[in-house]
Amino acid sequence: MATIGTRLYTWLRGEAVGSDSAGNRYFRERGGGTVHRDSLRRERRWVIYAGEDEASQVPPEWHAWLHHTVTEAPPSGGTPRRPWMKTHQPNRTGSDLAYRPPGHTLSGGQRDKA
Repeated sequence: MATIGTRLYTWLRGEAVGSDSAGNRYFRERGGGTVHRDSLRRERRWVIYAGEDEASQVPPEWHAWLHHTVTEAPPSGGTPRRPWMKTHQPNRTGSDLAYRPPGHTLSGGQRDKA
């Protein structure tokens, strides 16, 4: 959930760019594209999460746009999916679904002998 400051800043200075399949909405500073090409300043870009604020919910194509790796925002339908691409999953560290190697104390604590 966005703070009141983020909501106010978005309302006053934000320009909607798009959203992803998870419902996250992406914004940039209004008039941010008018920065001179020789300037070191880049336009501000941010995300308003749908639900819990968790950075691992941002899909790779939107992550690249947020971090100025690409200049154009992803298309509204998303990037074409290849057969080898997996669906996006949020970070599971610290949850019951986290990976625990054999012998981990939360997985029984017994390892095979070497």
